[in-house]
Amino acid sequence: QVQVVESGGGLVQTGGSLRLSCAASGRSFSKYDMGWFRQAPGKDRDFVSGITWNGMMTFYADTVKGRFTISRDNAKNTVYLQMNSLIPEDTAVYYCAIRGVPYYTDSYYSAGDQYAYWGQGTQVTVSS
Repeated sequence: QVQVVESGGGLVQTGGSLRLSCAASGRSFSKYDMGWFRQAPGKDRDFVSGITWNGMMTFYADTVKGRFTISRDNAKNTVYLQMNSLIPEDTAVYYCAIRGVPYYTDSYYSAGDQYAYWGQGTQVTVSS
């Protein structure tokens, strides 16, 4: 059974930083691209960042580029999202997801339906 568990969310002031972690089990983590998405109240779920199975390529939404950094440690089955210079617009529930096909990367990395397994999410709140 695949489990995806996010952690590291919390309340932070504008300009602050948080580091989210996503621990995956029950699947060969190192074979799959991973993604971070977020959903603010009343809004659709949006792509935030992605990383290929081998960590060689990373992808970011324009809204977070230059502020967020995604990384992974395949030995620990964990992917991270370092979030700096946070702004109130970053307030959302952040979800981690595992892509459905192993060793596969294409241009649809930002599409939620490309991901097979999702965590429960972790709340990030940025106060002004």
